[in-house]
Amino acid sequence: MITLLAVGAAAAVGAVARYVLDQYVQYRSPGLFPRGTWLINITGSFVLGIVLGLGARHGLPEQAVPIAGVGFCGAYTTFSTFSYELVHLREKGQVRNSLLYGASSLAVGLLAAAAGLAIGSF
Repeated sequence: MITLLAVGAAAAVGAVARYVLDQYVQYRSPGLFPRGTWLINITGSFVLGIVLGLGARHGLPEQAVPIAGVGFCGAYTTFSTFSYELVHLREKGQVRNSLLYGASSLAVGLLAAAAGLAIGSF
């Protein structure tokens, strides 16, 4: 029960962090390209990689991985917003930006997760 509550608390922190960072990025760099969601998903992939590496190689407490991974990272990152924004760019005729957004989100997200895993496993 304590882990469940901790996952919920971490999710609340992750959701607020996502909202604040997205608003800040959109304020600093307005436009159609969803820079905030892109940055959030990349940094979230990196953090999740670190958490998983630390859990696998350095014996994080058993509850730490679901709390940080599922709770914080799960609420911080957002596949649904990524999908919506990808379709939205396409509907606005931004074919090049939609391709750039989709491909770079997947490629850089995977690289960020791998880098985080390597760092966490070191």
